[in-house]
Amino acid sequence: MAETMKKILFVNSEIFPYLPESEIATVGRYLPQGIQERKKEIRSFMPRFGCINERKNQLHEVIRLSGINIVIGDVDHPLVIKVASIPSARIQVYFIDNEDYFRRKAVYADAEGRFFSDNDERAIFFAKGVLETVKKLRWAPDIIHCQGWISHLVPVYLKKVFRDDPIFSSSKVVLSLYDDIPAVSFPDDFAAKAITGSLRPEDLPISEKADGIKLAETAARYSDGIILASPNLDQNLVKYCKALKVPVLPYREGSVADGSYIDDYNALYDKL
Repeated sequence: MAETMKKILFVNSEIFPYLPESEIATVGRYLPQGIQERKKEIRSFMPRFGCINERKNQLHEVIRLSGINIVIGDVDHPLVIKVASIPSARIQVYFIDNEDYFRRKAVYADAEGRFFSDNDERAIFFAKGVLETVKKLRWAPDIIHCQGWISHLVPVYLKKVFRDDPIFSSSKVVLSLYDDIPAVSFPDDFAAKAITGSLRPEDLPISEKADGIKLAETAARYSDGIILASPNLDQNLVKYCKALKVPVLPYREGSVADGSYIDDYNALYDKL
């Protein structure tokens, strides 16, 4: 009997060409293609930021996947799913959209560089939206690879809220850490808003210092493999990750430029 094709879910903050080229956006674009070429089945998700040109990139709504409400605090927020294709890579990208969170013409900060005050809620909505959509797709990923700080609640929700769902019962989490981690603090009620389902306050230890580093540590705590994807990561965060009993891939300069990181990541997926 032929071996079952392994399924890899990519949860990205950025993918080129939908956002400008950057370290994360480049990996978000070429890693799924490379993994698909290595005989794995893939799905890719990212937020539908308002600066993404829907007409140019031919985004269209997937009605059968839209219509779920994501509850944050006491407010229901409609989830809209859109999709577009990268023909040269033969891959589709699913976009998590919502009028309140993702229609402004900027990514994380306003024209003056001020971090949006609701970025915590946007991260909550994105994480919940991805996992709910994958459930609706009835597509059970073996590996969920999170890239970019806005994906950092996905490992927590997967291991504490969705762990008994048959779609995710065998899923492992790989976390790539980049130097996009916010240097500012989130609102004091971030943890309270993020609590959902069977998640308890002690499962989400960000209430005392709700900043990007604490959120990244929390994501690492619930991950099965960690990739140090930038050279300038906070050294205390690196130390925290290396103390965890999970595989940690070190940063390799030049690996993105020559594409060799794809084989490294593929080997990590196979190991988990």
